[in-house]
Amino acid sequence: MLPPPLARTPEEWTAAIAAWGGRAFHGKQVFRWIQARGVVEPASMSDLPADLRERLREDGVGPRMTISLERRAQDATRKLLLTLHDGATIETVLIPGVSAGKSLLPSPVEPDADSAAAVDDDDDDTHEAGEKVRVTQCISTQVGCAMGCVFCASGVAGLKRHLGPDEIVAQVLLGRSRLDDHEKLRNVVYMGMGEPLHNYESTARSLRLLTHPDGIGLSTRKVTISTSGLVPEIERLGRDFAGNVGLAISLHAADDETRTRLMPINKKYPLPVLMDALRAYPLPKRRRITIEYTLVAGKNDTVAEAKKLVKLLRGIPVKVNLIPMNPIEASTLGPPNFAGVLDFQKVLCDAGYSCFIRRRRGDDVDAACGQLALLGAKPKVRVNRT
Repeated sequence: MLPPPLARTPEEWTAAIAAWGGRAFHGKQVFRWIQARGVVEPASMSDLPADLRERLREDGVGPRMTISLERRAQDATRKLLLTLHDGATIETVLIPGVSAGKSLLPSPVEPDADSAAAVDDDDDDTHEAGEKVRVTQCISTQVGCAMGCVFCASGVAGLKRHLGPDEIVAQVLLGRSRLDDHEKLRNVVYMGMGEPLHNYESTARSLRLLTHPDGIGLSTRKVTISTSGLVPEIERLGRDFAGNVGLAISLHAADDETRTRLMPINKKYPLPVLMDALRAYPLPKRRRITIEYTLVAGKNDTVAEAKKLVKLLRGIPVKVNLIPMNPIEASTLGPPNFAGVLDFQKVLCDAGYSCFIRRRRGDDVDAACGQLALLGAKPKVRVNRT
């Protein structure tokens, strides 16, 4: 059975069109119209025969979602609320980089919010004067989330359903259509609603489509998967993509007791098991795993916790992103003061780790890390765990 139209490879399009009695070379043309040009209306595919365009329409080629709401922050971050064919809603975020001509925050502070994990070790997210602004898109893989992390809004209402690979790709196609003339898509981070590796098949197929040279053609170096720590799927991702896809781990604690309180998935895959998986991940030379550590006041933010983190990560090629918790309505938890954040960072830097503090982006439209949520959804349980 063929996958949905927006999730098909050139080879699958060729097979489908041949089965309809069409010409094989039209398969690559259809793929390019959809993936490279972002055209999903068959009537607009002008170099295809009229009967093929009609057949594509009958096959279901068309938009997979609509933009119900677009909110633009003062820093030009845009959060899009997308309505799917069944009425479910998800969110995606466009995050512009920083111009080289603008003043940046002090060097210990990461100049961009969610793009940090997608930037190569020998690269950065700034652009030169006259060059197009590089944009990172943060995409979702599920409607809601089943992981139940206490500092994240996406999971407060639980998991509604997985997204299909076509729905994941469609977010990027729509996101590109919302770029300003002076912008270009540079990075894609699977850090939106949902746990990407919990929806592995759709995530993997969408990765292959987004990086296909006849489509959008993103480099695997510019794509990052963030996971709460599903160990078998981390191992599978490493095998399937030879370690070339960026890996970010939502860690958030350096001991099992604390991490389990913050992230229930730790009961199934405790830290020793997760660290073994990270050591075995087949990283290319000069690449590092990103460790995401949300600092929650009174829970995981002390100098003692930072020292435990140093010991835990020893021997693993990593860089660390510290994320002062973004408050969410369903939780009484919050961030530590900034002096405490700097003290935490100093311990890691003194131990030789590259450690950045994420600058919050899109706060005024609730687009910052951990704030994507189902619009109007009611929490299953109010989150105020200790």
